[in-house]
Amino acid sequence: MNDSIRFILNGEDITLTDVRPTETLLDFLRLKRRLTGTKEGCAEGDCGACTVLVGRLADGKLAYESVNACIRFIGSLHATHVVTVEHLAGRDGALHPVQQALVDCHGSQCGFCTPGFVMSLYGLWLTRENPSRYEIEKALQGNLCRCTGYEPIVKAAEQVSLMRPSTLFDPLERTRSEIVARLWAMQASGTIRIANGDDRLIVPASVQALAEVLSQEPDAIIVAGATDVGLWVTKQMRRLSPVVFISHLSELQSVGEGEDGITIGAGVSYTKAFEAISKKIPALGRLIDRIGGEQVRNMGTIGGNIANGSPIGDSPPPLIALGATLTLRSLQGQRRMPLEDFFIAYGKQDRKPGEFVESVFVPYPAATSRFAAYKITKRRDEDITAVLGAFLLTLDDAEMITDIRIAYGGMAATPKRARTVEAELIGKPWTEATIEAARPAFDADYQPLTDWRASAEYRQLTAKNLLTRFYLETVGAPAELQRFEEVA
Repeated sequence: MNDSIRFILNGEDITLTDVRPTETLLDFLRLKRRLTGTKEGCAEGDCGACTVLVGRLADGKLAYESVNACIRFIGSLHATHVVTVEHLAGRDGALHPVQQALVDCHGSQCGFCTPGFVMSLYGLWLTRENPSRYEIEKALQGNLCRCTGYEPIVKAAEQVSLMRPSTLFDPLERTRSEIVARLWAMQASGTIRIANGDDRLIVPASVQALAEVLSQEPDAIIVAGATDVGLWVTKQMRRLSPVVFISHLSELQSVGEGEDGITIGAGVSYTKAFEAISKKIPALGRLIDRIGGEQVRNMGTIGGNIANGSPIGDSPPPLIALGATLTLRSLQGQRRMPLEDFFIAYGKQDRKPGEFVESVFVPYPAATSRFAAYKITKRRDEDITAVLGAFLLTLDDAEMITDIRIAYGGMAATPKRARTVEAELIGKPWTEATIEAARPAFDADYQPLTDWRASAEYRQLTAKNLLTRFYLETVGAPAELQRFEEVA
């Protein structure tokens, strides 16, 4: 049994024994370490001003990812290397090439957001040789700037992209082997438990240990990426205890590509899932690219998005349309079910005391079927869904609908199939007349709510229009599709 969280901060070993389960990395950096280059802008993982890098050993290698310090809890940092903007300076105090490029290209004005941009570009520079403009823009999706626009920042990224890490000027390359050795020594041999008054945090040593913990603490809050739970703390000021952190559990982070589908561990991040999904199910890969910014995709997990049960979660509707199967685990063993059956009512999922989401199996669409997923938001990138529709269609040789699965998010208290609409379509010809005749059936399937993201009327009309859009895409009607693109 251990009673401390240990990690490396820049070059210093940190050991903490009095950590609150909801203490954020941002507060630790600014208030306790006076590392004020990491800024607080939104406190919800949107603006990127708090971006830092977190490195963790995976398959014996040290991998760094950009993350939002404002919603990253200290309890998730055991045996990691946290890198802030202050660590980038050279031995003589000279700017890092990424920083110098931003100076040269006039990529900063007020400067508040600049450290976050530096760290996002530094993370890209470490992992991509000569990145394309698309890769640069993707890396910066989670960083917002109110002053410059983004062109000078993109130009800075392009300028520095040909310069590779060197032991002469890059602090991580200079000390990588040393950091690896120190992290190996930090890895816990047992479950970590820290009590601070009534506040308790637990870091289980293995999946089996997680099952044992949850059998004793069935009401514990399980935290993987904290991209939603973090906001419970920073926005709702909720006190959480006990909290069980699982982002370090490698047993939950495997992606298995089989003949019939992909098995995704509950701890697999969106970033890692994208690598496999985009090859096998491109439409789902494109959707993942629009979930949050790079920092959120690095932290957030497929399993967490499912277990959270939000009616506007982005992954459940397409996974339901694809016929995904969920695996739950506890000390009693495993339990499997169709993913759609997991969601019972708002805030209520079919998860028994002591159970946790272990993995999800996603079947590949048949070569003869057609699949699409559409996310409707107020802005294209890094925004929460108003309506998300997913469709899987199977036609016979006569273009008759033999099967269709339709699922929506943002339309009900849970992610939900449009079963009345499906019944109206199956057995009919795949024509515009069939689609038009089926549109009224949406009123029987959904009675959406009005909130600040969209009105009930907008949601209902959009859901119907997405079915029409899916039809137009499958038959190749570019003029009509352009009209729907402009409306969306």
